[in-house]
Amino acid sequence: MALSQRYRLLAPLALVGAATLALSGCAESTDGGEGGGGSEGATVRISGGITGTEADDLNASFEAFEKETGINVEYTGDKSFEGNIVTKVTGGDAPDIAIVPQPGLLQTLVETGKVMPAPEGVEKAVDENWSEDWKKYGTFDDTFYAAPMLANLKGYIWYSPAKFEEWGVEIPKTWDELMTLTETIKEKSGQAPWCAGFASGDASGWPGTDWIEDLVLRQSGPEVYDQWVAGDVKFTDPEIKEAFDAVGEILLNPEYVNAGFGDVKSINSTAFADVAAKVADGSCALTHQASFLSANFLDVETAEGGTPEVAPDGDVYAFITPGETEGELQVSGGGEFVAAFNDDEATVQVLEFMASPEFADARVELGGVISANKNADPSLASSEFLQEAMTIMQDESTTFRFDASDLMPSTVGSGSFWKGMVDWIDGKPTDQVLSDIQAGYEN
Repeated sequence: MALSQRYRLLAPLALVGAATLALSGCAESTDGGEGGGGSEGATVRISGGITGTEADDLNASFEAFEKETGINVEYTGDKSFEGNIVTKVTGGDAPDIAIVPQPGLLQTLVETGKVMPAPEGVEKAVDENWSEDWKKYGTFDDTFYAAPMLANLKGYIWYSPAKFEEWGVEIPKTWDELMTLTETIKEKSGQAPWCAGFASGDASGWPGTDWIEDLVLRQSGPEVYDQWVAGDVKFTDPEIKEAFDAVGEILLNPEYVNAGFGDVKSINSTAFADVAAKVADGSCALTHQASFLSANFLDVETAEGGTPEVAPDGDVYAFITPGETEGELQVSGGGEFVAAFNDDEATVQVLEFMASPEFADARVELGGVISANKNADPSLASSEFLQEAMTIMQDESTTFRFDASDLMPSTVGSGSFWKGMVDWIDGKPTDQVLSDIQAGYEN
């Protein structure tokens, strides 16, 4: 059965009072008494790369837990977290808990021997609340270390509902229909339909890897995708070249890009978040980016002086990049994992809470994020778009795979793969780019 673009939201869960009961149960399970028991008054330090308003919201997510247990939770965001955390851990300055944004970095931390295996209560919560795939990303050598926290959904194509209505076009249900839509928009508008930005400082090129990952998953399926991540399918193999060729039909075509910015090569000089303004003002019809682009529209000012409304009948909205076959829902994404460096009573209680639907609900309700926790309430998400994204992540029929470049060795995933995408846009032949990326495994 084909899935509609507008997903029916899950019925709201009866959570009033449940959060308090769950928190009480969490607190009592450790010492058999009320409140935090022996951990009351303890401080648990958490570190991660989440900063700014999102860090404030994360701290606020613990308010009910702190009141119930008497445990103080202090989250500190570090913009250089990914570069600093391994040094801090090996140097004896580890936090109690780290929020780790990639499985590859989590594995590096596990290899230091400092990460504690997940407590029994955390593993039980993950078994109840997440899919096996999410648990797998926190597991190494058959030992489960880290529960998932929040999630983001990649592979969205952002567009203007008003422009679609003006042009008389509809959301495509297959990749072939997407290509037909692209040509139709070009003919009706007289302009390039797509815009893209790969510029991201030292991380330039990563938006291009998301494109390739989407096409590998949709064209060749999850088994090939997994083999590619594992290194068993090489970048130089036909399945990966097929994905590059498909993406190239859009990103290397001067008639299709780079709307509002220039020619094909301007993709590399365009900051990835700058595309939001061009979609909002109508100068770019289509752009490919993750669910988090919804937050970038908050930095855009419309002609009327407000910010663009993200809604099916608003200024901007998005649909999932379609697959080869109508009705298949294959998505990639990312998320964070919660790793601990001690098994103190208070630390364990915080870990158990962070693995619960109550924590997911508390953070999601504050806005801007989603969770893949199957028992969290998507109706609490702060927009219809995020509610739909969260429902997709929770749907058992969804084929989900973690961002491939985050799973590959860093010499490839955040090395030769990122660089290869920049070279490709600059005009280097596909076969040479694929060979150069594959060479990252030898570094």
